[in-house]
Amino acid sequence: MALVKYNNNSISAITAASSLPTGAMTLIKEQTASASATISFVDGTSDVVLDSTYPIYLFKFIGIHPETNNVDFSFNFSVDSGSNYNVSKTSTNFAAFHDEGDGDAGIGYESSLDLANGTGEQIIYHNTGNDNDHSASGELFLFNPSSTTFVKHFIATSNDPQHSDVTANHFVAGYGNTTSAIDAIRFKFDSDNIDAGTFKLYGIKDS
Repeated sequence: MALVKYNNNSISAITAASSLPTGAMTLIKEQTASASATISFVDGTSDVVLDSTYPIYLFKFIGIHPETNNVDFSFNFSVDSGSNYNVSKTSTNFAAFHDEGDGDAGIGYESSLDLANGTGEQIIYHNTGNDNDHSASGELFLFNPSSTTFVKHFIATSNDPQHSDVTANHFVAGYGNTTSAIDAIRFKFDSDNIDAGTFKLYGIKDS
């Protein structure tokens, strides 16, 4: 993301808010889940851009509520416009947690949630509760998905209220082990639907 620096002369020259440079992050697509089995962003479909236009893409998931209690939220990539979501991934996953009753807290690596060149779903957060006041939010960065030379790096952070009334802050990072261009991504729970929530896709310029 571009960093804009100002000095006294440049600030004094501004006569209106519209004179300020616009940010480097552009909203591409927003989707709202409502009893949705999956939410997908496929390049070239429904105004979605997921190609060489931007070197960095940011997905935000906001207020994600599952239909079923104690479920895992995940993503997977596609290199064939969503026909298959099965890109090999290698990843790390750790979390910090604290319960409502202040009786338990900690931080640790979660080996059951990582992948070692696996094609399955990459879990972003898990054990999510479906109480009426529960929802999870977070973001996922995907770097240079259109490259046909290098693997595709990703970083995700999120916070979810788990079914046992524990807040868990998850940190996931890794790479899609493919030199094919990634042109689609799918989000889902491991059981039943995404009851509600908002998904946003942004493109981020490199200059």
